[in-house]
Amino acid sequence: MEVEMKIRGLMMDPMTNMPIVVLKDLTGDSVLPIWVGIYEANAIALEIEKVTTPRPMTHDLIKVLLMGLDTSIRKVVVSELREDTFYALIWLERDGKLISVDSRPSDALALALRHDCPIYVEEKVLQSSRNSANVSEKVNNEELRKWLENLNDEDLGRYKM
Repeated sequence: MEVEMKIRGLMMDPMTNMPIVVLKDLTGDSVLPIWVGIYEANAIALEIEKVTTPRPMTHDLIKVLLMGLDTSIRKVVVSELREDTFYALIWLERDGKLISVDSRPSDALALALRHDCPIYVEEKVLQSSRNSANVSEKVNNEELRKWLENLNDEDLGRYKM
């Protein structure tokens, strides 16, 4: 079963200094932090802030290509958590056919923002994330979960949604 989520914000992990995309379900019961690279975080931040660049960035180029091919993104799904690595699928529709494309979650989220399409997380991923004893080597999962759930807008800095 898929749980619809929204990007709650983008922030830096205070322990590792790595960017985290914080997903939160629509009812507010579940939070999913996904650590991403600096460049991927920048792609997400540019869209959150609605910053236009003089030349198309990669995700903007993909958006234009998909539009030119009469293809839409129906949804993105964070589909798996394996060995502390998240996996995602981008669901495309063209001529009434659905096509799934393997993706890094950061790329799927950057495209979801640009296409204004829903973001889902498989329930098994949420459960695996909760059960994981070591989501980050330096941060206890339960402490991190409580910290993420209690974030306010000021904690998220300029990249809140």
